[in-house]
This record gives sequence, structure tokens and C-alpha cells, in this order.
Amino acid sequence: MGRGDQRSKRGKISRGTYGKTRKNPRKVRKDGLIKRRARKAS
Repeated sequence: MGRGDQRSKRGKISRGTYGKTRKNPRKVRKDGLIKRRARKAS
């Protein structure tokens, strides 16, 4: 549970990755919902 731990928030920050414990700011909207791409029905 530190910098080397891949699951902890501190470990994600040190690696520069995102996940469940550290959400990606580009994918999270201001209202707290996660943006998803809408697929076109073909």
C-alpha cells in the first residue's frame, strides 16, 4: 500500500496510470458522470 502498489491511488500517481481508484480526468465530466462514446447503430 504505497508507491509500488499498482492498485492504490499513490501507486497510480507514481506510475502515471488511471483506473478505478484514480479516475482519468479527461473521461470524467464536471457533474461526476463518466463520458462514453455513443455507437452508431448500423
